[in-house]
Amino acid sequence: MPCVALLCLCAALAACVDAWRPGRPAVAVLLIGPLLACARLGVRATLTTAAWALALAVTVGVVRHVGAGPQVAVEYLVLLVGGLAAVHIARRAAARSARLRLLDEVAQVTQAALLRPVDARFGDIDVHTRHHCAVASATVGGDVYAVANTPYGLRVFIGDVRGHGLDAVCVNAAVAEGFRDLAYVTADLTELAVRLDARIAPVLGPEDFVTAVFAEFAPGEVRLVNCGHPPPLRLGAHPKVLTPVTCSLPLGLGCDPTQSRYWLQSGDRLLLYTDGLVEARNASGAEFPLFDRACEALSHTLPWEALDGLYAEVTAHTGGPLRDDVALVLCESGVPAARSANPVPAAQSPQGL
Repeated sequence: MPCVALLCLCAALAACVDAWRPGRPAVAVLLIGPLLACARLGVRATLTTAAWALALAVTVGVVRHVGAGPQVAVEYLVLLVGGLAAVHIARRAAARSARLRLLDEVAQVTQAALLRPVDARFGDIDVHTRHHCAVASATVGGDVYAVANTPYGLRVFIGDVRGHGLDAVCVNAAVAEGFRDLAYVTADLTELAVRLDARIAPVLGPEDFVTAVFAEFAPGEVRLVNCGHPPPLRLGAHPKVLTPVTCSLPLGLGCDPTQSRYWLQSGDRLLLYTDGLVEARNASGAEFPLFDRACEALSHTLPWEALDGLYAEVTAHTGGPLRDDVALVLCESGVPAARSANPVPAAQSPQGL
């Protein structure tokens, strides 16, 4: 339909030009059609429009018995060269679009490989993850998470890389790999954050950074290091937003982390998430009321169903798919093994997930 509209536009322009300057048609005006086509449509539509415009110009010249002259020759030459240039521009735009689509597909595949779903039991902690991409046409986001069952206890990492696309995914890979390498050999959680900051520095651009939360589980408690990331939620008998006493800058900006300790009773749940969850807005611009909705959605159901229910709540709030990716990690303490329907048993879980 757009191509047909441009062809009609060219015909209308030819008629107007013929009525305005009979015997001396300003045929170069017909170049408007091909230029519009190369800006909005593909190569085929641009080529068709350029050929149609040239044919109309020749037809008007023949019907009106336009004599050959320098001015007329120049105008026909401008139309011909301009049409060819419009086709060339459309071809370059199509090639660039194809490259961008290919890069986005590569980024999506790489991100899917990095963010493998975890539904496993580590000791007395159940860990369940979900990653929800934004609408299919959106650029890949920078969410990342990783789990490591180390000699120092179960450690969970969640982060959000500034930016989108293949560059963000490359940083994601470096962050996940660095965490898995360092988590097994670094006893102190704050030192782990500092060493990871130094590890990923070579792959970060001048304006890049990574917000992150490190969690380490011990009997009856969870230790947290927060580097500029949305604070986790503890859900259970005493729900609480686990806001750090001292805020640290994100990784890549000179983080100076401190560790916080919180009680974690049997049956309590810890929700870690990325900012796509809290920044989801409805039609009136109101943000998602995470604390109230999470307490309701995550308190009565099985953990893997709770995560799906929470995402259903946020999409109901926004009225459709989110504009940003969302990564969710739900850890539940001290639940009976019978409640843990783990597709990947703990003994067979890939090390460092």
